[in-house]
Amino acid sequence: MSTRSLPESLKFGSLMQYVPNPMVFRKVAPLALPAMCSRPDPVRVAVIGNHLPRQCGIATFTTDLCDAFTAAYGAAGLMVVAVNDQQSSYGYPARVRFEITENDISSYKAAANFLNSSNIDIVCLEHEYGIFGGKAGGHILRLLQHLKMPLVTTLHTVLREPDVDQLIVMQEIAARSDRLIVMSEHSSRFLRNVFGVSSDKIDLIPHGIPDMPFVDEVSYKDSSIEGKTVLLTFGLLSPNKGFESVIRALPRILSRHEKVVYVIAGATHPHVRRREGDRYRLELEALAESLGVKEHVIFVNRFVSPQEMASLVGSADIYITPYRYEAQAVSGTLAYAMGAGKAIISTPYWYATEVLADGRGALVPFDDSAAIADTATELLDNESALQSMRKSAYLYARRMIWDQIAQSYMQSFMRAGADSGQRRPARAVFPLTIAAPNASVVRTSEFGG
Repeated sequence: MSTRSLPESLKFGSLMQYVPNPMVFRKVAPLALPAMCSRPDPVRVAVIGNHLPRQCGIATFTTDLCDAFTAAYGAAGLMVVAVNDQQSSYGYPARVRFEITENDISSYKAAANFLNSSNIDIVCLEHEYGIFGGKAGGHILRLLQHLKMPLVTTLHTVLREPDVDQLIVMQEIAARSDRLIVMSEHSSRFLRNVFGVSSDKIDLIPHGIPDMPFVDEVSYKDSSIEGKTVLLTFGLLSPNKGFESVIRALPRILSRHEKVVYVIAGATHPHVRRREGDRYRLELEALAESLGVKEHVIFVNRFVSPQEMASLVGSADIYITPYRYEAQAVSGTLAYAMGAGKAIISTPYWYATEVLADGRGALVPFDDSAAIADTATELLDNESALQSMRKSAYLYARRMIWDQIAQSYMQSFMRAGADSGQRRPARAVFPLTIAAPNASVVRTSEFGG
């Protein structure tokens, strides 16, 4: 691996170090960060990941993160290397300066050459196994092996039981990264215990959310749902999301609250549509009709804009994430709903159990329509309990506002620069010979869920 040089713009005196408690950092040296914005030589950052208008959660996250960087530090020091899925092209904004073709390994080496010649101080990789080509997304290693500047990697999925390919790829990414950013204590713990990463290398930075007011849902309800009690799930549709559990709960809910409607907002996930079209959404529509609740289920069948998303979430009386599997490291939609101060019902996947603790939401078993119905009815019957849950979620989420997240990322970049200048270059660890643990399904961390 090429020796990495430390740019002058990254030689700062104050750093933030991870302490193994959720979302807690401590200062380890006298501070120089407030001078960051006025420095004549700002940090130049390249972000690698998906980007809107590509329709997926990583694209939404990367776009929001870049918007937050731009708002805090200006646009001049930021560029994006976008990853395109097979046989797709997109009308990207000007910040996207290079495009990788997911399954073309030569484009990863070309991207590294482009970055090395672009006067970049820091590369920030948005990592999810499923967005890169090769086994377990291993093509991204070709790019990382040729980078000559410090690397900070955001891990959107950290698996408790990776298969051997996932383990090898993650260990090499960890070895080549100067800092690793995770969004939950679960992910931090798996990174330490499963992948053998030192806690000194980990920064826990929450999933970012817009700065939204705490207001009554009535102000967001248009004529189509005026006077209705709205249950909402939004995100890209795929069978692992569990929407059918809520539809099956509706007859029981409607027996007590006849004005309830369930809004499902989002298009079919592009990968699902490529394999099977809109079959899953059509199955949900058929289920609603068979249960006699068709008029109480509203499909918003499109990839919604940020403005429309704010209105949809704002209109919800209860937000529901009925996902079917435990192994989900983060959910952008759940973070968003908390930021809007919604009462929340969720199944107990990893991220939900962490952020909804202490009364910030209600957890129900996986695939349990009766529990969803009972919990929704209890909340709708008890306005004080619903409002208390809303306030708890909203106050907790205030630390997740995007402008604060941008500052935390910049702190991580500063530390990466210092770490890169103090250590020997990371040694490649690929391939490894290791006994394979039990396989676990990769679950995409997406803003659609």
